[in-house]
Amino acid sequence: MQPLNDVTIERVDWRAAHRELRAVRSAVFVAEQQVPEQLEWDGIDDQCGHVLARAAGGAAIGTGRLLPDGHIGRMAVLAPWRGRGVGGALLQALITLAQERGFRKLELHAQTHALGFYERYGFRAEGAEFIEAGIPHFRMVRVLDCYGS
Repeated sequence: MQPLNDVTIERVDWRAAHRELRAVRSAVFVAEQQVPEQLEWDGIDDQCGHVLARAAGGAAIGTGRLLPDGHIGRMAVLAPWRGRGVGGALLQALITLAQERGFRKLELHAQTHALGFYERYGFRAEGAEFIEAGIPHFRMVRVLDCYGS
């Protein structure tokens, strides 16, 4: 894995950054994974905390969101940037945001192929595999301790 010295992670407001957030999610979920647009655009983005990864030149290359109920979702990294630590940096930024907002537990729906990725950040699968947007997923949970780890 290459160091992230060529990538920055920032918290962004949906209204200010929606074009960039939509571009990344459209490329990954709608175009690449064939998620129907009506499922991807659920109407709650303006209520969520968002993080955005940018390449050195400023181009948006990854995103994720934290819902008001403590769910992490819409984690997406453009294909050329995968395997370089971008997803982990985005996830850590969302975990930090959740800690600052006082959440004690985080949940997410992980695509089955990504279970190992989330397990490296302390998430554990619960329950049986299920299909969401035509893709196999597991529900995953991470309890945050009082020390923020």
